[in-house]
Amino acid sequence: MRTIELPAGVIEYQDEGSGPPVVLLHGLLMDHTVWDRVMPLLPREFRYVRPVLPLGAHRRPMRTGADLSLRGQVRLVADFLEALGLEEITLVHSDWGGALFLTAHGWDQRVARQVILPCEAFDNFPPGLPGRMLTVAVRVPGGLGFAVRQLRIGALRRLPVLFGLMARRPLPDALVRRWTDPFLRIPGVRRDMTAYCHGRLDKRQLIQDTEALRRFTGEALVLWSPDNRVMPPAHGRRLAELLPAGRYAEVPGAYVLSMLDEPEAVARKIGAFLTSPGTSSGTPSGPR
Repeated sequence: MRTIELPAGVIEYQDEGSGPPVVLLHGLLMDHTVWDRVMPLLPREFRYVRPVLPLGAHRRPMRTGADLSLRGQVRLVADFLEALGLEEITLVHSDWGGALFLTAHGWDQRVARQVILPCEAFDNFPPGLPGRMLTVAVRVPGGLGFAVRQLRIGALRRLPVLFGLMARRPLPDALVRRWTDPFLRIPGVRRDMTAYCHGRLDKRQLIQDTEALRRFTGEALVLWSPDNRVMPPAHGRRLAELLPAGRYAEVPGAYVLSMLDEPEAVARKIGAFLTSPGTSSGTPSGPR
């Protein structure tokens, strides 16, 4: 793993290949390994960068006092792209929808294209039944730690309030242990995730910030999973409609984590988008 220092702290990231940059993000209590099944199947003529965001599975706690609210996390993504000097990026979203708000905050100048897998959007923060469970857990002393420990038990992990609605295929024990170890072992990681989860959310502002994607004129692929019950299917089509150069495609049979449920289909459709005429040429989306 490589590291880079940002105003909020040190971020680890995986960096593979060369060519136009593709930055793949992950969700809460996950890290870059959520993409491991897809990576060998993607076109090789691109540079793939996978940061480990401070969303609970990171191993390097952020600086004390760092802004880890939703806005602060969006700023961190922008800082990461800038610190690496990346330009004309294809930004890939999954589960965590915060980086959709780069456009709303005017921080998307380095992003030329976007791929949006099922993720938080509009007022669906935190999302669905697992999100409601998270909301309850953070209000109870010790509740978040209790919930994280339950994820390490296979039978409990598959409950709808935990990861049961996130992936159709059972998640391997080793993968989930990797994701949960930092939270359970490192006090600074617990502090970081708790800070994010305690951030106040304004539903009307969330909707406005999502709808600001109307100002993003670069090409975008919304690659939704219509069978998932956490990120509403209607949100996928709505995102594709509001993006000026958006297109919509589906991964049937997958839940939120479609890259784990159907890696071949996800890689095929992302690969076709990356290599399609006008997409791989690195044409930026223009001023916004």
